[in-house]
Amino acid sequence: MKTLVLLALVGLGAQLVDGSLGMAYGVTSTTLLLAIGTNPAAASATVHVAEIGTSLMSGLAHWKFGNVDWKVVAKIGLPGAVGAFAGATFLSHLATEVAAPVMSLILLTLGAYILARFTLRGIDRRHLGKPMRKRFLGPLGLVAGFVDATGGGGWGPVGTPAILASGRMEPRKVIGSIDTSEFLVAVAASLGFLLALGSQGVDAVWALGLLAGGLVAAPVAAWLVRHVPPRMLGSLVGGMIILTNARTLLTSDWIDAGDPARYAVYAVLYLVWAAAVVHSYREYRKDRALESADAIAAVAERNVVADVGNDGFDAAVAEGQIAAGRPSAPRD
Repeated sequence: MKTLVLLALVGLGAQLVDGSLGMAYGVTSTTLLLAIGTNPAAASATVHVAEIGTSLMSGLAHWKFGNVDWKVVAKIGLPGAVGAFAGATFLSHLATEVAAPVMSLILLTLGAYILARFTLRGIDRRHLGKPMRKRFLGPLGLVAGFVDATGGGGWGPVGTPAILASGRMEPRKVIGSIDTSEFLVAVAASLGFLLALGSQGVDAVWALGLLAGGLVAAPVAAWLVRHVPPRMLGSLVGGMIILTNARTLLTSDWIDAGDPARYAVYAVLYLVWAAAVVHSYREYRKDRALESADAIAAVAERNVVADVGNDGFDAAVAEGQIAAGRPSAPRD
C-alpha cells in the first residue's frame, strides 16, 4: 500500500511537471523506477502503459483550455508512434546489464538539456504564428518517439524544445500539442513492449499507481501552464534527473566509481543545481519586472493618447462656440 501511495504521488508530481513544461513525465517516473532496481525495459513499459491514461486525460484538458493545434498533433504524433514502437522493440532485446546504463545515460543527457534549456534561455517567443512544416515535424516525431521508448521518457524533452526553438507556436500550444500527441506514442510503445516482453513485462500495480496520480494532476497542470514559471520548474526537474541518473551510472559496471569520487561528483552536481535554480529565480524576477514595466508604459501611453484626444475635442468645441458667438465653459 505504501508503494502504491508513493507511486501515485510520483505520478501526480510528474504529470504536474509534464503538463506545465510539456516534458518530463516519463523521464521523472522512469528515473524513480530505475532507482529502486526495476528492469529497464519493464520500467519503460510500465510508465508507457500508465501514460496511455495520463496523456489522454492531459490531452482532453489541454483541448478544453484551447492549448492544442490538431494539425501539429497529427504531423508529429503518427511518426512518433512509429519511432516509439521501434524503440520499445530495440530496448526489449537488450540485456539488462547493458540496458540500465544506456537508459540512465539517455536520461542524464535529457536532464542536462532540460536544466540548461530552462536555466539559460527560458522561452523564445519570436516568430509566433508561422505554420509548422511536415518535413520538420515528421523526422522530429520519429526521433523523439524512439528516444522516448528506449529512455523511458524523451517525447517532451526532445519534441517540446525543438518546436519552441522554431518560435512558430505559442508556448502553451506547443505544450498542449506535445502532451496530446503523446497518447499515440504511449499506445505504440506499450504495444511494442507487450509484443516483445509479454504482459509480465508490465507491473500493473505500479502502472495503476502512476496512472492514479497522473489523472488527478492532468487537468490542474493544463490550467497551471499559464501560471507556473517554466524557467524555475525546468531547472528544478532537470537537476533532480541529473543527480538520480548520475548515481546509477557511477555505481554501474561501466564506471564503478569509488566513494570519494562519487561524493565529489555529487557535491559538484549539487552546487551546479543550486546555482541554476538561483539564476532561474533571478531571471524570472527580471522577466516579471520587465513585463510590469511594459504594462505600466502601455497604460501610460494609452492615457496620453486619450488626453490628447480629449484636448483636441475640447478645442474644437471651444472654436465652434466662439464662431457661434457663445463663450466656452472653462475646463476643470
